[in-house]
Amino acid sequence: MAGRDAESDLIRGNIDAIVLNTLTDGDSYGYEILKDVASASDGAYEMKEPSLYTSLKRLEGQGFVESYWGSESQGARRKYYHITDSGLGELTEATARWVRVRTIIDRLLRQNGGTNERC
Repeated sequence: MAGRDAESDLIRGNIDAIVLNTLTDGDSYGYEILKDVASASDGAYEMKEPSLYTSLKRLEGQGFVESYWGSESQGARRKYYHITDSGLGELTEATARWVRVRTIIDRLLRQNGGTNERC
């Protein structure tokens, strides 16, 4: 159970980047973003609605996404989100940060040839 919590914490720490990345495929609304995230992770991670909407509000406040109301022609009126140019820049930076951290962790976990044995 603790392993799953640690995995979720790592993912939660990168939710903004995950949301931004999802929006690079085009404008989207909440439920569709949730489905896209679950699909991209092959069902291994399902983002919760409160986490998504907290992230979207934060990203909008930072100018990384913009929202607008879609037309009602296809049923309920939905709020759509669009990644901005500064959001694309933030995604590039966030991805680079993740790669740097992953590289450090990979090195640290391989320091004994991948084992935790002590001599």
